[in-house]
Amino acid sequence: MGSQSQEEERSLLEDGLLPQNEETGLYTGDGSVDIKGNPVLKQNTGNWKACPFILGTECCERLAYYGISTNLVTYLTKKLHEGNVSAARNVTTWGGTCYLTPLIGAILADAYLGRYWTIGLFSTVYFIGMCVLTLSASVPALKPPECFGSECPSATPAQYAVFFFGLYLIALGTGGIKPCVSSFGADQFDDTDPKERVKKGSFFNWFYFSINIGALISSSLLVWIQDNAGWGLGFGIPALFMGIAIASFFSGTPLYRFQKPGGSPITRMCQVFVASFRKWTLEVPRDSSLLFETQDKNSAIEGSRKLEHTDELRCLDKAAVISDAEINNGNFSDPWRLCTVTQVEELKIVIRMFPVWATGIVFSAVYAQMSTMFVEQGTMMDTTIGSFAIPPASLSTFDVISVIFWVPVYDRIIVPIARKFTGKERGFSELQRMGIGLFVSVLCMSAAAMVEINRLRLAKELGLVDKGVAVPLSILWQIPQYFLLGAAEIFYFIGQLEFFYDQSPDAMRSLCSALALLTTSLGNYLSSFILTIVTYFTTKGGKPGWIPDNLNKGHLDYFFWLLAGLSFLNMLVYVACSGKYKKKQAS
Repeated sequence: MGSQSQEEERSLLEDGLLPQNEETGLYTGDGSVDIKGNPVLKQNTGNWKACPFILGTECCERLAYYGISTNLVTYLTKKLHEGNVSAARNVTTWGGTCYLTPLIGAILADAYLGRYWTIGLFSTVYFIGMCVLTLSASVPALKPPECFGSECPSATPAQYAVFFFGLYLIALGTGGIKPCVSSFGADQFDDTDPKERVKKGSFFNWFYFSINIGALISSSLLVWIQDNAGWGLGFGIPALFMGIAIASFFSGTPLYRFQKPGGSPITRMCQVFVASFRKWTLEVPRDSSLLFETQDKNSAIEGSRKLEHTDELRCLDKAAVISDAEINNGNFSDPWRLCTVTQVEELKIVIRMFPVWATGIVFSAVYAQMSTMFVEQGTMMDTTIGSFAIPPASLSTFDVISVIFWVPVYDRIIVPIARKFTGKERGFSELQRMGIGLFVSVLCMSAAAMVEINRLRLAKELGLVDKGVAVPLSILWQIPQYFLLGAAEIFYFIGQLEFFYDQSPDAMRSLCSALALLTTSLGNYLSSFILTIVTYFTTKGGKPGWIPDNLNKGHLDYFFWLLAGLSFLNMLVYVACSGKYKKKQAS
């Protein structure tokens, strides 16, 4: 009898005769469907039962990504024989591109393919790029010969071409995965169900936890393999795990909940601008109920709930004003002349998020130092512990350990305690959490600068300034800066994931996640720009500059203090912007 009742209910639901989640709690109320486009039963799909496949996918994909990025600066300097500044610039430029391409994947996901198929398609491109990169490090003809004494032959244009072709295929592939996986995982929890909504906040914590499990393996085991067993094997293992990630993702298909793509969000935003410009001379009525909106419960945008009207940016409301001509001819179907309130509010939300979004750029520039300047600083320190030599890039393991430590502590201890004081479901608001992360990033850069001050002092005392050799200061002194960076990540990056998912319109979640990732891209580009500017001004008059190839002659500490100062100013701007932010209101 129960099964028959559920089938009858599904039939009524599909025919639109029974509203979702109002007269029944069996079906999701957020418009999610199964792989065939049918409404889904809560008990059979989504929630935590679907998450292991998504978290496993993310863990393997991040293992592959960090298996390349963590030690990339070492490969460029030791195997392709590039200088410190050139290698750091190439790493941050590639890293920036990896966080720029998500805009492509997000638009495809939100407009046409949906998150599921976008992840599947771009994962394949990613896997091909990993294979090309592995070949470039394995085939003798595709890599430059080893150094002979002090003579290090440069890579040929063809060798560079193959290597960077594989590298940038990976950048393209990651563009379809990064903005979609976290959003697709969050889609497994019904926003209209209070219990599932709380679980969604926990999902973001464990999502980031899975990222760092992959990063831990990469920054420890894979870095050691690359430095000691060869780069062909060191790149081949991440390629294998990328294949496992694809298999893991597709194996969970029967359990997933899917959100229908709602059309191009870029087009919808452009329509609001055009329609409001065309009606620039019209007055916006004081009564917002007179603005154009669909009469039925659902929004005109596929996969999106209606949004309540807000009084900010009233100039954009002109796009939803019904003109006399439209009333006379009864034509309300041209979106380039008339937009719904929900469509206008979508654009308002993106504009309101922009100041908060922009403050993430400097934080990402700080984060970029972990794979560049922190590694180069470590190469000039004592990397031995007894008879064991620690690869400098492996110190990023302590960033990962910090994240792995803080995620359960935050989720199981800090959140329940904070909830008692703040009354918020998740303990802290997303904006509060991000602000704490910005403060910790200032401490991180200050710690790195203090270590460098001591390293340079020791180099001067021992007469090693002109010798360009490692200073007998243990690399383990870098642990505090990595640990602080991990703590900053837990607060800022997870808070950012939550903020851009929760505050984004339903049909723009992939795009807004991509915008969040874009701050990482711009942060990498900002790091490259700062490096270029610093090198230009500090090397005038034949001076070695702050960051010469022989860091004993430089002042890397000045560079870290510069970033600490920028981070502090950025935090002050963030506090001002976040204090004025108004959250979205769904009807």
